[in-house]
Amino acid sequence: MGLHPAERVREYRDKGYWTDDMIDALLRERVAQFGDITAITDPLNRDALLDGPFRTLTWPQLDEQVSRLAQVLLDEGIGTGDVVGIQLPNTVEIVVAFLAIVRIGAIVAPFPVQYRAWELTHLSNVAQVKLFITASRIGRRPASAELAGLRPRIPSLQWVGAFGAGLDERIAAADDRSGLAAHLDGFSPDPNDCVTICWTSGTESTPKGVPRTHYDWMAMCTGTVEGPDLTADDVLLNPFPMVNMAGINGMFLPWLKVGGLLVQHHPFDLATFLRQIEQHRATYTCAPPALLTALLQNEALLAQTDISSLRILGSGSAPLAPSLLQGWHDRHGIEIINFYGSNEGIALLGTPKDIPDPAVRAQYF
Repeated sequence: MGLHPAERVREYRDKGYWTDDMIDALLRERVAQFGDITAITDPLNRDALLDGPFRTLTWPQLDEQVSRLAQVLLDEGIGTGDVVGIQLPNTVEIVVAFLAIVRIGAIVAPFPVQYRAWELTHLSNVAQVKLFITASRIGRRPASAELAGLRPRIPSLQWVGAFGAGLDERIAAADDRSGLAAHLDGFSPDPNDCVTICWTSGTESTPKGVPRTHYDWMAMCTGTVEGPDLTADDVLLNPFPMVNMAGINGMFLPWLKVGGLLVQHHPFDLATFLRQIEQHRATYTCAPPALLTALLQNEALLAQTDISSLRILGSGSAPLAPSLLQGWHDRHGIEIINFYGSNEGIALLGTPKDIPDPAVRAQYF
């Protein structure tokens, strides 16, 4: 059943705000469009995050991994409308998991990696999580063992699948995908279907679940594509955990919308971040005002890294100083987009096209 009432759907479709775009269809379009072009790569510090080899996937390889995991999910009894939890850092795996869940019409509930027993138990019961995808370890923490230990306290949870602890082998063995084909033949996705439940604390201590449809996400990512003028030639360096507005709408969906290369980064580490800009020739990324200010004031540090590939930056989460925007413009020829977004709200942005004067743009938002 769709989340939004029929009258709102009619109004927003008539006005062109909402279209038939859906997340899985975007992936299939990129595969058909780009073929064997590289789509996504792991963070350079992957071995500190998860077990398993560093991975870089082309669009067809990504699509193949998504289908294989989708078959595993179906084999474990996941169906349309079921809620699947994810707790993973920003690696190739979180993108594969997100897209596999969406492919079969289930609902993605991404949990920040810092959530522990209380949040995982309480929120999984709120969302009625049926299956969890995690890893044998996240950093030094035995994530899969911890989640498996919570099963008696989460009655809806039937299985915990873990990369580095059996899930990789299940995916590799999923050669027979007749079950997925049959499921897709009988499944008619609707852009008004709930596709994610993200968590936000806001001004309260207990996080709330925010359901979103394809309509919601696709409309919001229009701005995060058009604001930085993203194209298939861009390299997006994603420093935001893929659990909320910033990571999903700021980087993941724009990448799916236009193509290009998605470079994952997590947790934020300045040395790794700068190496990724130089090594992958990143053209677009985002960073908080404090970091951009520190870099602007540390010319010696920036001089050690080739940032010439960067053409635009995004920032937000706190007020931006006019001198920050002016400094990056004057010294490096790089404009800064001023972002504001919330899980339960929308994404707002002030761009160089809309607000050319950096001093004025810094006031929004």
